[in-house]
Amino acid sequence: MADNDSVLSAAAAWKGAPMAIATVVSTWGSAPRPRGSHMIVHRDGRFEGSVSGGCVESDILATAAEVIAGAPFVVKSYGVEDAAAWEVGLPCGGEIAVMVQPVSAEGFDPELFDRISEARDSGKGLSVTTDLDSGASSLRPAQGATFVNRYDPPRRLLIVGAVQIAQALAGLARELGVATVVIDPRARFLTEERFPGVALDDGWPDEAVAAYAPGPSTAVVTLSHDTKIDDPALIAALASDAAYIGALGSRRSHAARRERLAAAGVSEDRIDRIDAPVGLDIGAIGPAEIALSIAAAMIAAFNARDGLKKPAASLLAAGA
Repeated sequence: MADNDSVLSAAAAWKGAPMAIATVVSTWGSAPRPRGSHMIVHRDGRFEGSVSGGCVESDILATAAEVIAGAPFVVKSYGVEDAAAWEVGLPCGGEIAVMVQPVSAEGFDPELFDRISEARDSGKGLSVTTDLDSGASSLRPAQGATFVNRYDPPRRLLIVGAVQIAQALAGLARELGVATVVIDPRARFLTEERFPGVALDDGWPDEAVAAYAPGPSTAVVTLSHDTKIDDPALIAALASDAAYIGALGSRRSHAARRERLAAAGVSEDRIDRIDAPVGLDIGAIGPAEIALSIAAAMIAAFNARDGLKKPAASLLAAGA
């Protein structure tokens, strides 16, 4: 998944100004940024986003300035076998192709940003197709060579239980660009002092989780260790299409949890969706490390990766 949230925010803030947008349309080898990654450039030189993690940005900025000045859209390739690639700093073994378009009716229509934002705000994804012959992007299928970029809803994490692990996990999620809501009906736990800059919800967990309508871009993690809080939240989460559902507790406590959920009418296949004990097995000790293991498992689920419970040695051997 390409993280383009900051680019979309900048496009909204700069709407009406001359701009160019750069997009990674192809990658080979150890390319530093995935296909679909954007970088948007304002006429005054400001930019947001990245197409290579810093390797080719200087060259893209120069190309964007030319496009803003009236040059046609262009697709530029960079690879380690090209002298130009070494000059711009791409010696990492990867190759990329980057398309640079004017943000205009003839290129990437500014109104597309509004349509993308509207879809994502409503929890839906949207695909934009670019004709690689003309450089024009639209919501309609194009003929000939095309590039399709998918804009999924923003990633979101619902944490049930305003405990110490939740404090660390909320901070990690923020750094990962995952919007976070902490849910807990206990006012003494759920305070702005303990969770600065985090959305707080004091509703009863099952009602709160259901109200957020978890989908494929949402993770739900229960951490309170109080069955009266965690179980209703899990029942609501298991009735949704949440990408990841995790629950704190030992194997023994999870076995008891399975019995309670089954008695409440939750089917076995749904109960099997719960990642418990929650998080990747990294031998975590203490709240911060447990939060790290949970964050890693959540991202793996978002990215649809397998092997969430591989031991740390296997992960290293696999290059994960």
